[in-house]
Amino acid sequence: MGNPKAFLTVPRQEAGHRPIHERISDFGEVEQTLNESNRMLQASRCMDCGVPFCHWACPLGNKQPEWQDAVYRGKWETAYKILTATNDFPEFTGRICPALCEKSCVLNHCIDAPVTIRENECSIIEKAFREGFVQPKHYERNGRRVAIIGAGPAGLSAAVQLNRRGYAVTVFDKHSDAGGLLRYGIPNFKLDKYVVTRRTNLMQQEGVEFQFDTEIDLNRLPEGFDAYVIANGTPTARDLKIEGRDLKGIYFALELLSQQNERLAGKQFAESETISSKGKRVLVIGGGDTGSDCIGTCHRQGAVSVTQIEIMPKPPVGSNPATPWPQWPVVLKTTTSHEEGCERRWCLTSNRFIGNAKGELTGVEVEEVEWLPAPEGGRPQMKLIGNKEVIECDMVLLAMGFLKPEHPQYAPNVFLAGDAKSGASLVVRAIASGREVAQQVDEYLSKG
Repeated sequence: MGNPKAFLTVPRQEAGHRPIHERISDFGEVEQTLNESNRMLQASRCMDCGVPFCHWACPLGNKQPEWQDAVYRGKWETAYKILTATNDFPEFTGRICPALCEKSCVLNHCIDAPVTIRENECSIIEKAFREGFVQPKHYERNGRRVAIIGAGPAGLSAAVQLNRRGYAVTVFDKHSDAGGLLRYGIPNFKLDKYVVTRRTNLMQQEGVEFQFDTEIDLNRLPEGFDAYVIANGTPTARDLKIEGRDLKGIYFALELLSQQNERLAGKQFAESETISSKGKRVLVIGGGDTGSDCIGTCHRQGAVSVTQIEIMPKPPVGSNPATPWPQWPVVLKTTTSHEEGCERRWCLTSNRFIGNAKGELTGVEVEEVEWLPAPEGGRPQMKLIGNKEVIECDMVLLAMGFLKPEHPQYAPNVFLAGDAKSGASLVVRAIASGREVAQQVDEYLSKG
């Protein structure tokens, strides 16, 4: 490394976020950027620790120390080449990845100030696009054709890798554009959709074909292909089937998030179809990232108030002895959406939805729970305490995750990738899965 002692003198500096009063009035990206000089200083903090746990923790196996050193030395094109050797879409992970690498950074364990790996990653790819390092390439064709069902991160990654190996790749998707949850689930204030379009345009220039607005029956795959990759994600959201579920005003989280993204893209919806929290008291059920995305979206739509409830206990702040490294640290996560204003409550289960004579939602009866250690270990057991109350609300957003999809028995030339294979997970894991499946497809067809 150029400066193996920089971590002693250069403090961690994050780019920060736009002021709350400014950002809640639009859907522009919340995160700001550092200037190039400060970004190079941040890259210098990588301490050449010998055993790079960051590399080990990354599902993609990114070579963080190598490209950090290149950035520190001002060799941005070299950094770009090292980064994209393992990551097909750094512009996605550089914005929305929870940075497993930073949780494993030695500086995180020593002084609770890891290298700003995620932000540095995003800076590299954005510099590469600005400077023209990113250019379409054309590959010699091998005469084989592969169909990919689903244009989310796993499908896109598989398409990139197979295209580079010379396969004629066609990506089918039921939506009108590519990206999957990148486009239709993640809000623009976290990932502006021009970032997705920029990448898929490049893929088309390199020879990948997209067929949109095409619903594929997985039991009747399109003919004429040598292999198939099923990467259609986890389409079924976990429901809450309690009394009053049919009341007006109860939606799945993705119904709100997807429609809002489509409206920002210019799609028109009839007033009767529009899902909006404007002027409403919103209750978000579910404490994960999707719930957080709902909170930020509701702020920007003009909700009167937003409350988020979670059935699990409140995690500790900062560190958690129950989940030591190398486990994922289960600690309280406060997102930019939470900072914008939200009442958060834990250990609450929902008993029933309450409505008026018009069939409209007016509240949710909740009850406190406690979690007791299982007698023989394993997952703790939930116990109802009996303390009940009604949370008044006009809109409920169900953000409780997704069901792992079930698949029929496919032919040997059909492969699963991403969430369709593993169940709902991280974008970075979906990209890694797409790369892995592309290798499997190539090995399978190379034998034929």
